Amino acid sequence: MKKVIIASTSTLHEGEYLDYLLSELQHHFEGCQTILFIPFARPGGISHDEYTAKVRGAFARIQLQVQGIHEFEDKKQAVQQAKGIFTGGGNTFLLVSQLYQYELMQLLSDTVKNGTPYLGTSAGSNICGLSMQTTNDMPIVYPPSFQTLGLIPFNLNPHYLDPMPDSTHMGETRETRIKEFHAFNAVPVLGLREGSWLEVKGDSVVLKGNLSARLFLQHQEPVEMSAGADLSQLN
Repeated sequence: MKKVIIASTSTLHEGEYLDYLLSELQHHFEGCQTILFIPFARPGGISHDEYTAKVRGAFARIQLQVQGIHEFEDKKQAVQQAKGIFTGGGNTFLLVSQLYQYELMQLLSDTVKNGTPYLGTSAGSNICGLSMQTTNDMPIVYPPSFQTLGLIPFNLNPHYLDPMPDSTHMGETRETRIKEFHAFNAVPVLGLREGSWLEVKGDSVVLKGNLSARLFLQHQEPVEMSAGADLSQLN
């Protein structure tokens, strides 16, 4: 049975890394002594070691150890034997490219679908959908495919931002970009605001946190989904 937390962000404004999720993660990873961390997205271009050290410090607060997947010679075996897995944020194009390079995308999907607890934040959440095509990130590398883990039957837009009524910025909004996606794709998209996350248990997908999320369906006006909404039938 799938056991997944898909969070919009790792860090809230003025908060510490993963701070707002730690109590949830303590329960989510119950029984796991060590978490396998996938640092491939490299936010700000930091190294795998630097990123893993940051994550290690956060998980130490709930008495969990962390090993970076880059520390393993056999990365496939590391995924297969992991007790719990966390994929952090950064650049989704880079993350997806690396997962395909090491032939881990399908293996990671199968492993999580078979019950290994998984946490994704930001880019690590983007890959939980059917594709990475609704990411906010710059295409700094070229992945062989946009297809991702398919842990949920729709796409995500983490860090979703609403238009600011008093802003003088006349450029694109997140809603504009998602409408562009829907000009060519019928896949639903959930705009997940910072501080919200999805809790996936088996086939159940529930919106958690204190904020609503914005749901975009092709050829329809977007709607607000309240915290606690069941998104299991969204496809």
